[in-house]
Amino acid sequence: MPSARFEQPVLSLFRIVTGLLFACHGAATLFDVLGGPHGAAPEIGQWPSWWAAVIQLAGGCLVLIGLATRPAALLCSGSMAYAYFVHHQGDGLFPMENGGESAALFCWAFLLIAALGPGPWSLTASLARRRKEVSAPLSNA
Repeated sequence: MPSARFEQPVLSLFRIVTGLLFACHGAATLFDVLGGPHGAAPEIGQWPSWWAAVIQLAGGCLVLIGLATRPAALLCSGSMAYAYFVHHQGDGLFPMENGGESAALFCWAFLLIAALGPGPWSLTASLARRRKEVSAPLSNA
């Protein structure tokens, strides 16, 4: 099937873009860049907004580069599920009513990444290829 050869590279691109967008949310909140935080900037250590921004920045960067992708994506997904049910659900049943579209989309996108893995264009895959190349000459000797 011709489309099958594009599945893994597209998965990698999806992971890269999702991680970048998520990291940008965290950077905006923590460092007042890229348009600044959505709402009041949290104080260091403030629960849950400061910790959510740290998860967004650190988790987004890990997903972006493809390192510890599955656990990072699972943590990011869980943080967005928390955001949706704690901060948005009370304002209406559906995301269009309660302003939780981005939380819902990020939650499901990160769950998909956690389930499918990082794809071939990741630091993890690159390190695995490098390890294989280094050990191949040793096993041929």
